[in-house]
Amino acid sequence: MRPKALLLHAAGTNRDEDAALALALAGAEPEIVHVNALRARERRWQDYRLLVIPGGFSYADALGAGRLLALDLASYFADEVAAFVASGRPVIGICNGFQVLVKSGILPGGGRRATLAHNEAGRFECRWVRLSAPPSASIWTRGLREKGLSLACPVAHGEGRFYVEGEEELAGLEARGQVALVYAGPRGPAAGGAYPANPNGSLADIAGICNEGGNVLGLMPHPENNVVARPALWRRGLASGRGWGPSRDEAATAACLELWRAGVSYAAQL
Repeated sequence: MRPKALLLHAAGTNRDEDAALALALAGAEPEIVHVNALRARERRWQDYRLLVIPGGFSYADALGAGRLLALDLASYFADEVAAFVASGRPVIGICNGFQVLVKSGILPGGGRRATLAHNEAGRFECRWVRLSAPPSASIWTRGLREKGLSLACPVAHGEGRFYVEGEEELAGLEARGQVALVYAGPRGPAAGGAYPANPNGSLADIAGICNEGGNVLGLMPHPENNVVARPALWRRGLASGRGWGPSRDEAATAACLELWRAGVSYAAQL
């Protein structure tokens, strides 16, 4: 049976249809649900095996990117979300969704704090990046690690610079296996802080983190936007001289879908 996936929608969310396609291709049954339907009990959290918080500009990013939707999760739905995470069901937050997970305290978890600050360059970044998956607790990146795959997908954000206070906090994340994805360079598994491989100045090239249990993943790049190969589009881009960056790599497209399949497969076994 295809596990049911809840895609949380709020005013300003705009990547839910993309995530729904990725979930369907990965074997899930996606349903886009407005946050108000959950508040009115028209939909129930417990009916879903997987949760996706998509990208966009929820509530127009008023008071900061993802902050108001984070407040929804931490107040109206605190018990439901806590139960969902504690049950081990897979959760993924992408871009604005990652900001929501961090600002609601779901990530890093355990009462620890992190933030996603304004990009170091001081501008919105929209470009392709490559990601590698270091050893971690994440169930979402397990297939990538086992198969030695790297991802290529776009970023589109103005507040994506991952930061924790102090070397001890960073070391703790690494020791607990919570660094799930890092920005990769053209010739190595990490960008070494170099722009544009690291597009926002994130600490230690961190592109995504997970909770200690490994079932919750937050990341700034958009793996839902490279799950379908588009060779004709790539050829047009090359002919125009603009190029299409790592999106030309069909193995990277397969790797993006592998990430979604890992989450869906895990949900199906619960």
